[in-house]
Amino acid sequence: MKKFLFQGDSITDAGRARDWDLSLGSGYSTVVAATLGTEFPGEYEFINRAISGNRIVDLYARIKTDIINLKPDALSILIGINDVWHEVNHQNGVSAEKYEKIYDMLIEEILEALPDIKIYILEPFVTHGKAADENWDYFYSETLKRAQGAKRVAEKYDLVFIPLQDKFNAAQQVADCTYWTAEGVHPTAMGHGIIANALVKAIQNK
Repeated sequence: MKKFLFQGDSITDAGRARDWDLSLGSGYSTVVAATLGTEFPGEYEFINRAISGNRIVDLYARIKTDIINLKPDALSILIGINDVWHEVNHQNGVSAEKYEKIYDMLIEEILEALPDIKIYILEPFVTHGKAADENWDYFYSETLKRAQGAKRVAEKYDLVFIPLQDKFNAAQQVADCTYWTAEGVHPTAMGHGIIANALVKAIQNK
C-alpha cells in the first residue's frame, strides 16, 4: 500500500484530527482520498499532517517528525500564503527570497532521506476577499513571488508543479470570489474542489 502524505498550512489542515489519521479534515485532502481511494481500492493510505498557520519555516522545522519519519511514498505540499499574510497582520512573514531558500532546503533534505519519493508542489494562491483586498496589490504580487519560487524549486528537482492561481482567477470569472474562498485565502468546498481536481489529475498522470 502506498502512503500519501498531505503537508501545508490551514488550507490543507482543514480541521483534520490530531489523533486519528482517517480524519483528513474538511478540505481537498479528503476529496483526493475519496477519489483515489475509490478508484484504486486498497492501494493508498492517506495521512494529513498540515498545521494551520504554518509558514515555510514552520514546515521545515517539522521535516523530521512530520515528513521523513513517516516515510511516505508520495507527498503533496501547499505552503506560502502565510509567508505573505503574517507579514500583513503580524510583521512576521517570510520574504520571497527566504521562502525559496528554505523550500529548496526542505526538498533537498527530503530527497536525500527518501530518494524514491514522489513530490507534488502545489502553487500558493490568493483571491479577492476581505482578508486580501485592503492590501490587494501587495497580497497578490507577494503571493505570486512565492508561487514563482515554488515553481523554480519544483523545476530544479524535476518535481510535479501544480498551478492553482490561474484556475482560481478563471473561476472568479464564472462566480463571485466568495463562492471559491471565504475571505481570499481559505477555500470554500468549491475552492477545495479546484485544488483536489488539479492534484488528482496530476497524480493520475504521473
